Amino acid sequence: MVCQQDPLVQKIIDLYVKISNLETLNPSKDVDTLFTELVLTCIPPTPIDVTKLCQKIQEIRSNLIKLCGTAEGLLEKHYSTILGSFQTPLENLHIFPYFNNYIKLSLLEHNILAQKCTQAPTTIAFVGSGPLPLTSIVLASNHLKNTIFHNYDIDHVANSMASKLIESDSDLSKRMFFHTVDILDVTIELKKYDVVFLAALVGMEKKDKIGVIEHLAKNMNPGAFLMMRSAHGARAFLYPVIEEEDLQGLFEVLTIFHPTDDVINSVVLARKFEKKCNLHEDYDHLGMIGNGKNIVLPIKCCCAEMQAFSPFGQMNLIEEFASFEEHRI
Repeated sequence: MVCQQDPLVQKIIDLYVKISNLETLNPSKDVDTLFTELVLTCIPPTPIDVTKLCQKIQEIRSNLIKLCGTAEGLLEKHYSTILGSFQTPLENLHIFPYFNNYIKLSLLEHNILAQKCTQAPTTIAFVGSGPLPLTSIVLASNHLKNTIFHNYDIDHVANSMASKLIESDSDLSKRMFFHTVDILDVTIELKKYDVVFLAALVGMEKKDKIGVIEHLAKNMNPGAFLMMRSAHGARAFLYPVIEEEDLQGLFEVLTIFHPTDDVINSVVLARKFEKKCNLHEDYDHLGMIGNGKNIVLPIKCCCAEMQAFSPFGQMNLIEEFASFEEHRI
């Protein structure tokens, strides 16, 4: 069992103590330095399995994720305020220190979706968009130029700041909308979205994350896609983890993709089942049940494989993203 004697875990604990002792998590030299060191510590690929951490380290990891979430929110508000002071905020997004990371992550998510979707989605919901909705902005500007984006956040201040960023853009101001509401209170509206994006920090506790996923499964349209952000290896000290079993019986898992470069989040793409699967009935007529033979049953039993909606859909992701490690379901 991984414990405090592990050098990597010990370094993360040391950084956790220092971060916990900060008077504030608002952007500053000390805050930026500590979180940069934490990220650089967690980025390198490692075989560490956070599910095998001892209870004490599990508690530290949970607290650290919350601290990271708070600091990330404050950082986004800080830069959203700065960007909002420009006449054309969207022309200055590069000042956000992690903008290039969002460019890479949005391209990755778009290409993964393109491999599984028959056509470009007409409507997308982003849950947990925050004061600086970079994913929606990048996707709408660079990849899905005819798609409508509905951004959901529980914080009205965050939505107000986000709305201000796209006001001066004649295109995005007509295609991006912001809703201040707890996503658990959204029901019928979820049926109109072709794709729902779930931000990494929506549901920082495991039970809360599962609760959101179950709510989406109950209310999304059959066949609609759910794009989620997770974490792998030591990066799971920064963000919550979504595992395949968390989606069992709710969504058909299509792809789990673990970056190994400076893109921190893993990408999980799933699709709401079109119908319930009865594997016994499906295979009994083939004489494959009860004949004493071991068989391998395909996970994709409910939905036929779909063609791509863009030229990117036929690309080899491993070639395009050579620095990524993919687990294809």
